[in-house]
Amino acid sequence: MPRRGFLPRDVRALAGQDAALPIGDGATCSQPSTVAYMLALLDARPGHRVLDVGSGSGWTSALLSVLTRPGGVVHAVEIVPRLVEYGRSRLVAAGFAEVAVHDAGDVLGLPEHAPYDRILVSAAAARVPVELCEQLAVGGRLVGPVGHEMHLVTRMPAGFVDRVVPGEFVFVPLVDPEA
Repeated sequence: MPRRGFLPRDVRALAGQDAALPIGDGATCSQPSTVAYMLALLDARPGHRVLDVGSGSGWTSALLSVLTRPGGVVHAVEIVPRLVEYGRSRLVAAGFAEVAVHDAGDVLGLPEHAPYDRILVSAAAARVPVELCEQLAVGGRLVGPVGHEMHLVTRMPAGFVDRVVPGEFVFVPLVDPEA
């Protein structure tokens, strides 16, 4: 899924670069190699219910929609109102109108549609976001950065297993609306 159509016109010529690109309001569209790494860790499959936190341009939401077909459901949340509309319009233009894009409001995640089989977080948290982990189904996975480290959290029947995976990453900060 090319990211060109999910970028603002002034940076579309840079779409093929392996770099994070600005989409406005201090947000970026993550670099393709980082997104590929995160999606491999996430292991989204057909039929999964997925939450995309920090959906921004809509590009990762479109990728998740492709990975979860047939039968999957993708919910995207974004805290910046202009980016909610931008991401929604880019998804519709690219043929992904079935992806539900939500304004994050004052809640981290989208608990009213939980549980999720997979949660992708595309912004760096200061700590593992327990509020999001609690929205996972048993056996579900969350992938996202904490500081400059990538975490893979799996929900088990008796709790959560948090594993730091190799690599160093740079993301915009995750805004916790309850903080």
